[in-house]
Amino acid sequence: MILWSLVEVERALRSSWGSDTCAPEDVADWRSDNPAGGQCGTTALVLHDFFGGDLMCGDVHRDGRLSDHHWWNRLGDGLELDLTREQFALDELVGPGEPVARPTGVHRLDGEYRTLRQRVLAILSGASCGG
Repeated sequence: MILWSLVEVERALRSSWGSDTCAPEDVADWRSDNPAGGQCGTTALVLHDFFGGDLMCGDVHRDGRLSDHHWWNRLGDGLELDLTREQFALDELVGPGEPVARPTGVHRLDGEYRTLRQRVLAILSGASCGG
């Protein structure tokens, strides 16, 4: 079994983000100067593949109104790790999260998740992403 450090996986994730790995509703707004935009769900799932722990989900509020939901990870030692927090503007507040069950079966981010996971594994194994 090959094991990678959290630093290695984080670097691979960050370099693998693209408009094709973000949530479908965020594709039109995805920008290379804010690559974490729309990546929380796929990133949390891939990180969960490598390190387990809990998937966390919390509400995002803008101007006091619910505007979205945000996903991140809580590792086995209790450390909460949010690799996509920087996607939010200063006026967007992420509330406290709750652990949620990993989605099973077919769900809306399957294709984006598979694309991100494949890119990350290619980087970690030293292979070329091929595009």
